[in-house]
Amino acid sequence: MPGRESLPSTVRRSSKKAQDTWVKTHDSAIETYGEGERAHRTAYSALKHSFEKVGDHWEAKDERGPSDEQAARSNQARPADTAGGVDANASKSHLYELAKRLGVPGRSAMTKAQLVDALRKANDRKTAAKRS
Repeated sequence: MPGRESLPSTVRRSSKKAQDTWVKTHDSAIETYGEGERAHRTAYSALKHSFEKVGDHWEAKDERGPSDEQAARSNQARPADTAGGVDANASKSHLYELAKRLGVPGRSAMTKAQLVDALRKANDRKTAAKRS
């Protein structure tokens, strides 16, 4: 299935550049790996290098690069936990500002790791709300 037809809702609500990144990578991954989960994981991996999930959509990052420990690893047979689109490699102040935008309570007392987790949960809630 071509990428435009299987575009995830969070990517559909994002910029044209984010959509194009996902579609181009997804379609290329289908040629390489075939249709299925691996093509989707590959497309999300490419998306996370240039974009971060903010609420129910993806926004361009200030600097291109891996978003978390899993994204920094090379090809692995077994996927590890990810930060769900949160740029875990961003500065604590950047994460704090995103938490402020999303209304995360208790953000001022959180560590960087706690901010990443709280942002992931806030993003999941916003996405679930948009889907229902």
